Amino acid sequence: MTIKNWKKGFWLLSIIFVLVLAACSGDNGNGDNNANAGNDDGDGKETERVTIKFGAQNDNTPATEQLIAAFNDSQDDYTVEWDPLTNDSAQMHDQLLNSLTSGSSEYDVLSLDVVWAGEFAGAGFLEPIDVLMKDAEYSKDQFNAGSMASGNYKGKQYTLPFFPDLGLLYYRSDIVSEEDAAMLDSGDYTYEDLFNMAETYTGEADTKYGFLYQSKQYEGLTVNVNEFTSAFANIDTGLEMMHQFTAADFSPDDLLNYTEGETHTNFEQGNAVFARNWPYQFGRINGQEDGVTITTDQVGIAPLPNGGSVGGWLLGINKNSEHIDGAWAFIEFAAGEAGQKIMATEGGYLPGFNTLLDDADVKDANIMLSYDGFKNALSNTIARPVSPDYNKVSDEIMINAHKYLSSGEGLEDAVSGIESILPE
Repeated sequence: MTIKNWKKGFWLLSIIFVLVLAACSGDNGNGDNNANAGNDDGDGKETERVTIKFGAQNDNTPATEQLIAAFNDSQDDYTVEWDPLTNDSAQMHDQLLNSLTSGSSEYDVLSLDVVWAGEFAGAGFLEPIDVLMKDAEYSKDQFNAGSMASGNYKGKQYTLPFFPDLGLLYYRSDIVSEEDAAMLDSGDYTYEDLFNMAETYTGEADTKYGFLYQSKQYEGLTVNVNEFTSAFANIDTGLEMMHQFTAADFSPDDLLNYTEGETHTNFEQGNAVFARNWPYQFGRINGQEDGVTITTDQVGIAPLPNGGSVGGWLLGINKNSEHIDGAWAFIEFAAGEAGQKIMATEGGYLPGFNTLLDDADVKDANIMLSYDGFKNALSNTIARPVSPDYNKVSDEIMINAHKYLSSGEGLEDAVSGIESILPE
């Protein structure tokens, strides 16, 4: 081959090589449609999405699954993978506790019962989110008050609401006067007012009892003491009021053995004018479960006088997560307006993001939100004591309260016993 011909061949090969490179670097049509693709790093290379592990209870509705799918579709940096845990609260607590105690980062985002937040925060398992909230322009008053208080430990915020639950007053709207019903719905009444109404209305429409609540020595009693004492601000007057209800002629003789089950059974069967219980009771009446004899047309829902104890679940970040930014990105979405609307409309969960209480789609998915009294109750929730040793605190509260309610004696001892165990 001559030098001239060699040069021609060299330039021809060079042109072919350049064309091949251009073809290989072109858009192949996958781009962001690839579920594993991430952002372009500036050099034309796709980065892999970071996987965020979500440790949460199972969900018999499509809500959690659709929440995660919506988040994954909303951005290119992270992919959330859900590790469904048991629906047994005690077992789930122990499973998460064992993982966190070992210093594991297997879960980035945690679903927490409201009473676990203080325990896990106190043990150093959770990442504070105050700065993250500020950067996201989130304020505490945008969220359910009781849920936020439940996740606030020693002045730092550790959680946002996943879905709240709360204590409510149910009343027979076909018995109570319109004037009294309006007062109840507003929440502008006292336990003394409730006592007087119970005395007035018991016996109407064949009712036997005035007011039912959970008074057995278990967690339900701690919850009710929290409500009667206005989150332990007035322990002596709250306990005295509870004893008045216990000893009243309109109360069942075995009220001190009542749990949620006895409460809903008697109210649903038309035996009581008033009852304190959780939202599930309305679901039983609305669904006309076995044994239910009254209908929703006969039922009103109102806030409790000092606010209802908050229950439900919270979202927190594992302190040992290797992906704090990604964990927060998911919580910011899940607890915000978009995520909470998915949980409410697809699963019927109560929204923890307050503006959704007036959202038409959310109202359609949860008939209780059409009740003014229920919406007022949601805006007036209170937390149980936030403590790193909540079980011990709750045990002392229920023991001291039940001992006093059983006899009506030893009020000072009960008050001092409760005060001594409350977190500072």
